[in-house]
Order: sequence, then structure tokens, then C-alpha cells
Amino acid sequence: MGNKVKVSVIMGVYNPKEERRFFAAVDSVIHQSFPDWELILYDDGSGQPYAEWIRRAGERDGRIRCIRGEDNRGLGYGLNVCIRHAAGDYIARMDDDDISRPDRLERQIDFLEGHPQYQWVGSNAELVDDLGAWGFLTMPEIPQAKDFLFHSPYIHPSVVFRKEALFQNGGYRSARDTLQCEDYELFMRLHQNGGRGYNLQLPLLRYWEDRESYQKRTYRRRIREMRVRYQGFQALGVLSGRTVPYVLKPLLVGVVPSSIQHSLKKSAQRRRQENALWKKGKPWSV
Repeated sequence: MGNKVKVSVIMGVYNPKEERRFFAAVDSVIHQSFPDWELILYDDGSGQPYAEWIRRAGERDGRIRCIRGEDNRGLGYGLNVCIRHAAGDYIARMDDDDISRPDRLERQIDFLEGHPQYQWVGSNAELVDDLGAWGFLTMPEIPQAKDFLFHSPYIHPSVVFRKEALFQNGGYRSARDTLQCEDYELFMRLHQNGGRGYNLQLPLLRYWEDRESYQKRTYRRRIREMRVRYQGFQALGVLSGRTVPYVLKPLLVGVVPSSIQHSLKKSAQRRRQENALWKKGKPWSV
């Protein structure tokens, strides 16, 4: 390890679903080719045995710090705590069930240091579930306002930010009306304030998405997302009669059972496996 922490990886954790996946996520940070990192694990009031898992994860490497919150306050609150404690010039996001490719941080830090016009950088991702890799998430290389209409044009746990950009824009909103939509709201606000991001066209993250991922999108969460979309589209200047269906999208999609949503997405991914992305960024192993 070098003498200075260059990037702080922040992970908000609350009752992680599976011990094996959680420790694999932590280990994927430990095994990064870029050595000058710290990992801040924020325990958002987890019960047992989950709190013990998080404590044990903190013992796996001297560069890991654990912060315990006694009450469950939500992801936005926890990530803001991590940012306030971060020693790095850069803030990298990770979720507790995703896997970073070993060269992820090295590639993203190199990009930001060579491209000062961008305040954050994300990447594409390989989609995985219990059966293994089943597709790719492909993000626009240089997202514009219109790219927010269908969904966020950034994969939140793939992103590395300049820390100053988060401080200058007030970090994450932790209010109840943005709960579980914190990243979508943040990226639209960053764009509204003149910030710009980039997506490396490589799958630097293994992103966990299974049938249960769709079941987490409750009716209340869909209502919150509609409000975030309406306010964000308005601020970005893309709200119009023609884009109102995109505001309503969370409710419209919610009518379709989660099992069918997942099956349809898997089918669509299988049809795309022969495209240029598949040839350019093949599955990787860690």
C-alpha cells in the first residue's frame, strides 16, 4: 500500500442477503490492482448475524473501516456518513452483492486523472444471478439529459466520483421521498448543476440481478420514483407531454409480475449476446 489513500470505496450495508456474496464483494475490493484504497463499511443498523458478518469483514484487511449506525436510516444517509469519513480524493461506490473486476479502480482513477472535464466515471456491467452470467448492462458513453428518461444512465455501484463534486452538490438526499431512488436523484441533480459523467465501455462490475431484485420494487418505491422522475425531468428540461409516459413508467412496469419481468429481460439479453459489446467485453472471472 502507498502512503496515501487515493480512493475511498463506500458500501452501505443492511442485513446482507447472503454471507457468501457479501464477503465476495468485500474481497473484490481487497484484490484490486490499485492498492491505495480504503473500504468504509457502514452498518445501517443490521441485526444478527448480519452485524457480525460486517464486523468480521472489517478484519479481512487493514484498509477496511467499519462504522456502525444503531438505527436503519437508509442508503443515502449511510453513504453521506461514509463520505464525511472518507480520506480519499475519489469516492467509489460498491454494493454488498456486486463484484468489482480486479482492474476496476485502476482504470477509473486513470481515466479521471487524465480527463479533468468529467466529475465521475462509471462503466458497463455483467449481469449475474445464481446460475452465473446471463447478460450485460450497457450504458451510454457520455450521458445526456434525454438518457435519464428510460432509466438512470449510470450503474450506481460502478461509479467513481471526485469527492469535491459530491461535497459541492450536497451529497445524497436522505429524505424519505428519495428513499431507494437516491442515486437517480443524485445523478439528475449533478447534471442539472453542470456536472458531467462518463461510462467506460467495459464491464468492470458484476451486477447481481435476479428475480428477487424486481420484487424489491414495491408500490411505495414506484410512487417515490415517479416523483423523482417528474422533478428531475423538469429540472433537466426534458419534461413534456411526450415524455410523461416515462414519468409513469415505474407504475406501468409494476403491473407486470416480477418473474415475467426477469424472464423477458433474460430473453432480450440472450438475443443481444452476439452484438459488438459481447465481442468487445467478454465475461471475466475473479
